[in-house]
Amino acid sequence: MPKTIGILGRKIGMTRVYSEHGRSIPVTVIEAGPCTVLQKKTVEHEGYNAIQVGYLEKKSFRMTRPEAGHFKRSGGTGFYHVSEFRVSDPEMYELGQKIVLADIVNIGDKVHVTGLTKGRGFQGVVKRHGFAGGPETHGSMFHRAPGSIGCSAWPARVVKGKKMPGRMGNNKVTLKNLTVIDRRDDENLLLIEGAVPGAKNGLISIFTRA
Repeated sequence: MPKTIGILGRKIGMTRVYSEHGRSIPVTVIEAGPCTVLQKKTVEHEGYNAIQVGYLEKKSFRMTRPEAGHFKRSGGTGFYHVSEFRVSDPEMYELGQKIVLADIVNIGDKVHVTGLTKGRGFQGVVKRHGFAGGPETHGSMFHRAPGSIGCSAWPARVVKGKKMPGRMGNNKVTLKNLTVIDRRDDENLLLIEGAVPGAKNGLISIFTRA
């Protein structure tokens, strides 16, 4: 089977494992794969080489008719999550082929992990940007406000990029060169050293360094 450069999974949570020397290692547990090849994209048709994969099976009555038509070519099984991974030669894959952890990484490998950070909603400058805020006592009426945001004479406007209240979190973040501590093929589990972006059960993309 050709070397695949990525797989989808979901974050299970965090725990710790111990090395052979007794060192405590914090790890994130990710249920990765199996993923199914849904479509092959080539330079001739789409302008780039990639494979489209699906993760987490979806029952037929939950699929729309366009989704059912798309999934029909790869066997008819629907999926909740669909994503693409660049490959050098899409013709080395077959529609409906299963991609599992053993095709991606080995223990000790370095991987890149992409996920959505936890959404915090609309937040002020103290929580969003770490502003110190104003005095809390002695009659102060300035506590968690942003304060002055510009100048009246020049430039007479709010400069671009000014730290202001707004939506916080729910951003796509990639952490690079994380170490694979353990791989449990029978449970499709991957243990990666340290924390990865996202909440529990959040969708995670795992890439190799290739």
